[in-house]
Amino acid sequence: MGKGGGCFPSKIRQPVATANNAAVGAERNALVPAVKGSEQVALPSPPPVQPPKLKIFIVFYSTYGHVESLAKQMKDGVDGVEGVEGVLYRVQETLPSEVLEKMQAPPKDPAIPLISAAELTQADGILFGFPTRYGCMAAQMKAFFDSTGQLWREQKLAGKPAGFFVSTGSQGGGQETTAWTAITQLTNHGMLFVPIGYTFGAGMFGMDELRGGSPYGAGVYAGDGSRQATETELALAEYQGKYMASIVKRLARA
Repeated sequence: MGKGGGCFPSKIRQPVATANNAAVGAERNALVPAVKGSEQVALPSPPPVQPPKLKIFIVFYSTYGHVESLAKQMKDGVDGVEGVEGVLYRVQETLPSEVLEKMQAPPKDPAIPLISAAELTQADGILFGFPTRYGCMAAQMKAFFDSTGQLWREQKLAGKPAGFFVSTGSQGGGQETTAWTAITQLTNHGMLFVPIGYTFGAGMFGMDELRGGSPYGAGVYAGDGSRQATETELALAEYQGKYMASIVKRLARA
């Protein structure tokens, strides 16, 4: 065109709005603190992530309920330690129901589930409880340990802390030997035996009452089956739960 005849369109192209540009803009806006008037409003921070609780399995066999009473008290002790949870399990009964009926054994608590050997790997620590049979663990608990052969072959329980608690029918019935002979089961698995020693303090030295328990772990005297755990025996069981929980926490931090 001639001079003054018109103008040429600009060669600078304007940006075209696209979905991609809109997404980028939204992302940039999200990074800018919210503003209210002339003040910045702090965006809420996400809640802190709580680590999962350490689990101590309390695995027991109980014919007349004496060992079970210690197990439940032991769970209270474990649960009293922050970050640790006690989980009750029972092992499979091996006696026929008609025999248990003749023995006048009470029914098992349906709220406490049975445990399989494979589930032991999920625990951070284990407390095993069982009555005495001639100075050794009851056959029901021995049968459960005998079912852990695959775990032993693969050493899946190696390094896992464990402890014992027992019941006996008389004072000379094996409060110590029952736990002592059971240590062989832990040894073959490479597990760490955790006794309570005399850390319970004065309660370990009292001579004014009949009391089960030893440096190996909590205990109860069952007598003919009618005697129930005393306050001292239950207190020792609760203490063992707390003590075991503290050891498991310490090992978890290592």
